[in-house]
Amino acid sequence: MTPGETPPGERLVGSDADSEDQAVEAALRPKELGEFIGQSRVREQLDLVLRAARARGGTADHVLLSGAPGLGKTTLSMIIAAEMGAPIRITSGPAIQHAGDLAAILSSLQEGEVLFLDEIHRMSRPAEEMLYMAMEDFRVDVVVGKGPGATAIPLELPPFTLVGATTRAGLLPPPLRDRFGFTAHMEFYEPAELELVVHRSAGLLDVRTDPEGAVEIAGRSRGTPRIANRLLRRVRDYAQVKADGVINREIAARALEVYEVDQRGLDRLDRAVLGSLLKLFGGGPVGLSTLAVAVGEERETVEEVAEPFLVREGLLARTPRGRIATPAAWTHMGLAPPQQPPASAPGGPGQPGLFGA
Repeated sequence: MTPGETPPGERLVGSDADSEDQAVEAALRPKELGEFIGQSRVREQLDLVLRAARARGGTADHVLLSGAPGLGKTTLSMIIAAEMGAPIRITSGPAIQHAGDLAAILSSLQEGEVLFLDEIHRMSRPAEEMLYMAMEDFRVDVVVGKGPGATAIPLELPPFTLVGATTRAGLLPPPLRDRFGFTAHMEFYEPAELELVVHRSAGLLDVRTDPEGAVEIAGRSRGTPRIANRLLRRVRDYAQVKADGVINREIAARALEVYEVDQRGLDRLDRAVLGSLLKLFGGGPVGLSTLAVAVGEERETVEEVAEPFLVREGLLARTPRGRIATPAAWTHMGLAPPQQPPASAPGGPGQPGLFGA
C-alpha cells in the first residue's frame, strides 16, 4: 500500500469484502434461489437452467456471472450447488498461476461438482487454455517431462459445472466467454430491494429495525447488498450504545453521520474529490493527476475507488479535457456554480478571437 492511498477494504462503503464481511456473509447468505432478493431476471433465467438440468438428470451448463463486487455472485454460486444437490469447490483466478494448479483441482473433482472460480479474468494464460478443453470436452492434457521428451497424457474428467465470476467481463477472451452455456450480468439494486435485504439481515442478526430505519440504511447503500449489511451492523452498534437498540430513521441518520456516510452514500473520499473539484478548480475540467494531488490520494485510488460511483450517480463526468462536475454535484455539496461570463465580457462567446479571427 503506497503512502496516502486509501485501502478499499477500510471504507465503510467499499464493495470489497474484508474478513468481518466474509464471516457475517456466511451466516446471512440465502440457501435457495427463492430466498435470493433482487436480480429477478437473472433468478428467473437461472431457475430454468437448473430445473432443466435436474429433469435431464445431468449437470448444469457452465455459468458466467459478471458485475460489481458485493452483488451476490458468490452467493448465487453456492445456491447453484445447493439446487443441484452437489458439493462446491471454491477458488480464484489469482490463485491459479500455472496450468498444473488447475489440473490438480480439475482432476480431484467429483461427478456433478460445482467449481466456483472467482475473478476468473485474472487467471494465467496457460491455465486459461487448459480450461477451454476441460469445459468443452471434460478432458485435460497433462504434460509429463520437458523438452523433446515431453509427453502429453490425456486425463478424462467427470462432468462438472464451472461457475465463473468476474468484475470485468470485457477482459475475458472470447474463446473462454463462448464456452459458458449461461451468462448473466448482475445489476445494482434498487432502494426497495435493499430495504428487503436490510429487513432480512436484521432478522437474522436479531436487530430490531423499523421500516423507516431500513429505508434510511438502504438509501445510503450505493445499490449494493454487501454495503447495506455493513451499514446495518454499524448502525446496530450505534443503537446499542447510544439508544435503546431499536433502529429508526433518526438513529440510522445519526449513526451514519458519525461514520461520514451522507444521504446519497458518499463517504469522506467521495466528498473530498467533489470538494476539490468544485472549490479549487471551479468544477473543472481538471486532469486526474492534478485532482489526485489536491485530494492527497494516489491517482489509482481516485480513478478506481472514488470515480466509478460518482460517475454512476451523475455527480462527475470524464471528458477528453479532464474531470468535470455536473450541476447535481454543486447541488449535493450545497455550493453555487460560478456565473458564466456574459457574451460581451472578455472571454465570453461574443469576444472576437485572436487577430479578429
